[in-house]
Amino acid sequence: MRLDRMLRTVLRGPRAGWAAAAVLAAATAVPAAGPAYAAERCAAGAPGAAPVQVAQLPDWVESIAVDGRGRMFATAYFSGRVYRIDAPGSAPVALTGDVGANGGIVVRDDGQLLVGTGNDLAHSLTGDLFPTSRLLRVDPDSGAVSTYASGLGGIDGVALAPDGTVYTTTLGGRNIGRVTPDGRVDPAWARVPQPNGIAVSPDGGEVYVVQTTVAPGLYRIPAGDPAHPRLWVSAGVFDALALPDGLTLDGRGRPLIATHAAGEIWRVEDGRLCSVESGLHLSTQIAYGHGDRGFSAGRLYRAGVDGKVYEVPGGAETAG
Repeated sequence: MRLDRMLRTVLRGPRAGWAAAAVLAAATAVPAAGPAYAAERCAAGAPGAAPVQVAQLPDWVESIAVDGRGRMFATAYFSGRVYRIDAPGSAPVALTGDVGANGGIVVRDDGQLLVGTGNDLAHSLTGDLFPTSRLLRVDPDSGAVSTYASGLGGIDGVALAPDGTVYTTTLGGRNIGRVTPDGRVDPAWARVPQPNGIAVSPDGGEVYVVQTTVAPGLYRIPAGDPAHPRLWVSAGVFDALALPDGLTLDGRGRPLIATHAAGEIWRVEDGRLCSVESGLHLSTQIAYGHGDRGFSAGRLYRAGVDGKVYEVPGGAETAG
C-alpha cells in the first residue's frame, strides 16, 4: 500500500498522533515491492497454504483473544470498543461503546475478558511516571464493563499467568505492571526497554516481553526475580526496523511474534528467530484458537492495523 493511501486509511480519530508514528515507521521500512526483511524459514514450517482472511473490523485491531467456545474478541484502537466475532466469516458485534479498550485483551478461566486502556501517545509516554490507566473486566455476552484494576501505565500488552496474575506493558516506557489475583497492583514490577507484546510461560515461571525498537528482541523475566530480566533472543541486524509487536505461545510453549514492518510472523526455535509466514504487513497481534468450533484449537490467527483477521496455516499446530 502506498504511504499516502495508508495514512488516509489509518490516521483518523483522537489517537492519530500515536498512530502516525507507528504507521510512518512501518511504512518507510517497507519498500513498494516485496518484504523488506526475510528471516530464515522455520525448519518445521515448509511453505503451505496462503493466509486466508476470515474477518474484517472497521478499525485498527490492536489485540485479539479466543475463548473456550471458539469466539474471538478484539480491541479497536481508534474507537476504544471491544468486538466479538462468533466464528470465521461472521460479522463483528460491538460489545461495548468507547470504553478506552485500545490495548491488549485476554480471556480468564471463567470466560470474562480483561482489557487494557491508555494505549495512546499521552498515557504511553507518561505511564511510567503517572500510572493512571485501568484494566477493565468485560462480560463476553452482555458487554458489561467494570474496573478490574487501576493505577497502571498506559496498557499495551496484557498477559495472564496460570495462577491468575496479570502482567501489562507500556510501550512508551520501560515498566512492566503486575496485578495479583487478590488485587494488589504494582505498576513497576519489572523493567524492559520499549516493552510491547507479553506472554507467560506455561508453568508461570517466566514472563516473556518483546522489545520493539532500538534493538528488537525478546526478554525473559523470572517471575520470582523481576529485577533481573534476561535478553533471550535478538533480531538480526537487518531486522532492526522490523517493529515486532504482539506475542503469543504455541502448544509447545514456543513464542510467536507479529511484526509491523517486516510483515512476518516469527517463532523462537533453538534460541533464534525464524519465520512461519510473510507478507502480512502492519500486523499487531496473533492468537491461537480454542475449542472445537468457530476459531478452533490449533489454528493461528493474525490481526492488524488494516482491521483484517487472517487464518495463518503456516503457524497451525499439527496433530499430536
